[in-house]
Amino acid sequence: MTATSGRLYWVQESRHGGTRSLRGAVLKLKSLEVARGALALSAALTCGLLPLAAPAAERVTLLALTQDKAIVSVDGARRVLARGDVSPEGVRLVEANTQFAVIEVDGLRQTLQLSAVVAPTAGQSVEESGPATVTLWAGSEGFFRADGTINGYPVRFLVDTGASSIALSGDTARRVGLDLSAGEPGFAQTASGITPIVSVRLKSVSVGEITLRNVQAGVVPGSYPEIPLLGGSFLGHVDMVRRGDRLELIEKP
Repeated sequence: MTATSGRLYWVQESRHGGTRSLRGAVLKLKSLEVARGALALSAALTCGLLPLAAPAAERVTLLALTQDKAIVSVDGARRVLARGDVSPEGVRLVEANTQFAVIEVDGLRQTLQLSAVVAPTAGQSVEESGPATVTLWAGSEGFFRADGTINGYPVRFLVDTGASSIALSGDTARRVGLDLSAGEPGFAQTASGITPIVSVRLKSVSVGEITLRNVQAGVVPGSYPEIPLLGGSFLGHVDMVRRGDRLELIEKP
């Protein structure tokens, strides 16, 4: 037996005690090691011991946004991703808010907005993606809140399916530039009883990609409600689909 490259190999001699066939034996053993290595690699892959690289996504469409979460379509498959999540196709959500999302595919980062489609290997394009959809997530107390705008001014709504219209306080009305003198005084039934209100028309109300115009709202004098209520005058124009702590608002045709 002799040592070669840090390994021990048997030495074969001729029957007459002549020339050693060391080289031939070593080559045969090396070939055997290569074959065994290939079989071990094949077995490891078959048994799932070694990770297989996920195929690169070819087409990513942004469907809905909320803070730190996004719904995307990856090569036709619908995926819900929280910040830091990676889809089975290898799409990682780096950042998300109500305006845009940042994704990473094969080390390449792309910024997407609603209705945007990205093909990482072929550049970015924009196309229609069907009805506008917004996905909301319930807070720890079980209520749904939505970032949006009133007449272009940013607000955060509390979704209230029991309210017949959008309701906001006098303080919020002033902040978004409403002229209450053009409104119609009246009364509304609230949890606190009959309350005086001013009925107004909002030029525009937006939640995510969904925008409605000439929307009825009731303004309650003072500072209540602290958060504008997103009621029936908006919700009546969308389909609502709830699954657990997720609520989808889908604009009606």
